[in-house]
Amino acid sequence: MAKKVKDFTEGERVSTPLLISSLVRGTTNSGNPYLSLVLQDSSKAIEAKLWDVKPELEKQLEVGKVYDFDVEVIKYKNNLQAKVLKVLPLPQSEIDMDDFVFRSPVSKETLRANIQEGINMIDNEKIAKIVSGALNFYSNSFYDYPAAAKIHHNFIGGLATHTSGMIKVAAALCAIYPSLDRDYLIAGVILHDLGKIEELTSPVVTEYTKQGKLLGHISIMDARLLQIGKDLGLEDSEELLLLRHMVLSHHGQLEYGSPMRPETMEAEMLNLIDNIDARINTIDKALAEVKQGEFTQKIFALENRVFYKHK
Repeated sequence: MAKKVKDFTEGERVSTPLLISSLVRGTTNSGNPYLSLVLQDSSKAIEAKLWDVKPELEKQLEVGKVYDFDVEVIKYKNNLQAKVLKVLPLPQSEIDMDDFVFRSPVSKETLRANIQEGINMIDNEKIAKIVSGALNFYSNSFYDYPAAAKIHHNFIGGLATHTSGMIKVAAALCAIYPSLDRDYLIAGVILHDLGKIEELTSPVVTEYTKQGKLLGHISIMDARLLQIGKDLGLEDSEELLLLRHMVLSHHGQLEYGSPMRPETMEAEMLNLIDNIDARINTIDKALAEVKQGEFTQKIFALENRVFYKHK
């Protein structure tokens, strides 16, 4: 039985099939070529180095494919790393990709039910039509795509998982603060990241599309909403205008990629709820890597802070 990455220990030699999820070419100071890889199975990913890589081998290796790796597990900067000793091809048709990809801990059926519950909270007919139009456009992709390429909810179903968690927070806030308009806030939660389906290439081994690199998911979704509004005859409605504002401002700050800063109460809360759910997921992932009484590695997305896992 193949050993899982989560069970790797320093100093051992392991032979096991692994998926290449990242591949970067480099050259040592002495001019020798090497590869920096990220290898993974469904349990965990590990950084790896393949030194003195031969051109014929380099041509065979592709991101998104599974190979039989022979590696030595070492420790580098307090993290486990794999030194690749040997790589052999495997017949891809015999690979079960479920053994090599990260999936949401929440079932697709539960996510669908949670999202539908959010839609049912929207009483405003125009807002409900706009939200339904957006979800119908992206169809099942919404439940397959990650919420990000690397940082938070970066697994199959991550986008719907992120949205589902945010709906619960938004509904709770609306119950506490009646001045919040629940229709707008729930709709903004559902719509805010849908553009990532066009920004990212695929649910597995995610990279950025040409549109993603040149436009970004915020601009992509704003254009999509405008088209949906035109199709529904709602292009001049205040509902569409305010929903577009929520999408355009949900990163909160201009330097974080939002063309606008939040200027409605619901837009302000959307930014905060988005941050809450993303940061909790990011910290959860980091804490899962350490034992009680230990600190995590520095988390770049959280201002390079470390977090303590208390008992």
